[in-house]
Amino acid sequence: MDLKQLKAFIAIADLRSFSAAATQTGLSQPSLSRLLKQLETEMGVVLIDRYHRPLHLTDAGAFFYEKISAVLTEIETVTSMTQRLSMPSSTLNIGFVPSVLYGLLPDIIATLKQSNPDIDVNLKDISSYQQIDALKSGEIDIGFGRFAHQDPWIQQILLRHERYVVALPKAHPLAQVRAQRLIDLANNRLILYHQTHLPIATTVSTVSTAFSSSKPKSPASSPIDTDSAAQQRTSSDAQAPLVQNEPITEPLLHLFAQYGVSPFMTTTVSDLQVALGLVAAGEGITLVPASLSTVRTEQISYQRLIHENATSPIYLHTLKDCAHPSIPDLLTATYQVYEQRGITYRPQKFASMS
Repeated sequence: MDLKQLKAFIAIADLRSFSAAATQTGLSQPSLSRLLKQLETEMGVVLIDRYHRPLHLTDAGAFFYEKISAVLTEIETVTSMTQRLSMPSSTLNIGFVPSVLYGLLPDIIATLKQSNPDIDVNLKDISSYQQIDALKSGEIDIGFGRFAHQDPWIQQILLRHERYVVALPKAHPLAQVRAQRLIDLANNRLILYHQTHLPIATTVSTVSTAFSSSKPKSPASSPIDTDSAAQQRTSSDAQAPLVQNEPITEPLLHLFAQYGVSPFMTTTVSDLQVALGLVAAGEGITLVPASLSTVRTEQISYQRLIHENATSPIYLHTLKDCAHPSIPDLLTATYQVYEQRGITYRPQKFASMS
């Protein structure tokens, strides 16, 4: 059994086609077929049922695929990390989510370059979820994201919590209300834009059946029972989070649900910019980190929420065993900008750099 055989099997299993796998791997179909046959002969097991189209994994093949995929990912990660340790790059590749770019990231990079004029920085727009694979592959050296991750290869620190603000159309009746409550926003269409959901299922108990069924089932709008919602809003001031029962992992819905509130209607879009475009067009409201409150201000009114826990965290994450040597300088620059802006934070260091 060797890596060539295993990679051939993975390609065939992924694509369920010898021809598609041949195109992906650059090998001929006879070569792929031979490698798969060698693997099956060595194991004494049939892994792929060749008599169906598309190809089917046998039960043994499905089990082997699940386990060996994780092993190959580990091998590829270790290989990439070893190569980077032997040939460290002078460029610091930084991944970021778009909402961070609208905040203090430009100032942080400028501060970093002032203290390290020879440093070469490369920025890449990449989602929090995708940053983990990008770190392992070497595509980025460090990532600014909005979600915590549990991965044995990754270490992360919480930089700070950024308050959410409400984004409303300028013509909205609440557009000039300076202190907003989630319960007062529940009659609106809430525009959802997160592509990454909370990594650990967090749940909220609901007072009425309408609330427990209020999660968006598809990108289409999803109305709920407004009479039940109205009863809930009159029965509680919803100032304190409730005890939790049923999983809601979409971040904005989770925030509403913490206060026993569910939006009248939701629409899911591809990203934050599209969400703000719909708000500007009067198609609904959304919640965004406060750093976004300079976007489309001629069409959108941004107002603060009174709830102190209505925040979006900012995490910094990198590899545990192969951290870029410029990362401590980046962290120092981050904290310098926070101090200049009067932002409260708790200084931290990555474990491998303490």
